[in-house]
Amino acid sequence: MTFSIVGRSKDGKILGVAVASKFLAVGGFVPAAAAGSGALATQAYGNLALRTEGLAMLERGMTASEMLEKFLASDLQKEERQIGVVDADGRVVTFTGNRCQPWAGGRAEESDQGSYAIQGNMLTGPEVVDAMAEAWLEPSDKPLARRLVRSLAAGQAAGGDPRGKQAAAVLVVSKGKGYGGLSDVVVDLRCDDAPEPIDELLRMLELHELYFGSTPEDKLLSINETMAEELRSLLRTVGYGSGDTARDLYDWMGKENFEERWHEGKIDPVVFDQLKMMSSDKAA
Repeated sequence: MTFSIVGRSKDGKILGVAVASKFLAVGGFVPAAAAGSGALATQAYGNLALRTEGLAMLERGMTASEMLEKFLASDLQKEERQIGVVDADGRVVTFTGNRCQPWAGGRAEESDQGSYAIQGNMLTGPEVVDAMAEAWLEPSDKPLARRLVRSLAAGQAAGGDPRGKQAAAVLVVSKGKGYGGLSDVVVDLRCDDAPEPIDELLRMLELHELYFGSTPEDKLLSINETMAEELRSLLRTVGYGSGDTARDLYDWMGKENFEERWHEGKIDPVVFDQLKMMSSDKAA
């Protein structure tokens, strides 16, 4: 009733999970990840203890295969489980118990596009997993979250869960790369109940990248006097007219949730474009 992908970025610094299912709020049950340890998906008749105990075993240095073997050794219902794991070193494993409802199966590989484990049960057929793998293996410089969800979309296009669609989620972690540099959670988005949950997840990812994405340092715009004058004019239009450009810009960015794109003495072109658009809308 579920298909998922667990993946590691090409540079090995980022781990994540994406999942879709005809199952309410599937993101609250299947995915788990910890920066520097690993990521996993537990599904079919998922054993939710794996999300804590399994990650703890990975953190202690077990490989993906060692952890899964040890965990399942004491699981009396292991044949009803389906699990995918990637550890911090990129080693992967996928498991499908023989009591999972057909079609059920998976693929796991360490590739130059990053390690992955893909698994699904109650699917239209193996073409779902194959399509997800092909999407993952296609060269891409997109953020890991987008690559994971695009893989889900490919699986859905290939047939997905024949019962229909309901929920999808993506979870991505990287050490110190979360909000304000104070968290390891880079992305944690869930669509709990929708007619097109993967499309909704992609829409939310667009917003996430707008608010929390980053622009390379060499692409930032310096706030010289010409730029400062234009900013003062735009900021006045949207209600910030103290004349202190830096303070007004900082306050406006905070109000609009762009604080993660703040740079002293420079402005992110993404933010500049948003300010121009909002100013234009106000003036119209």
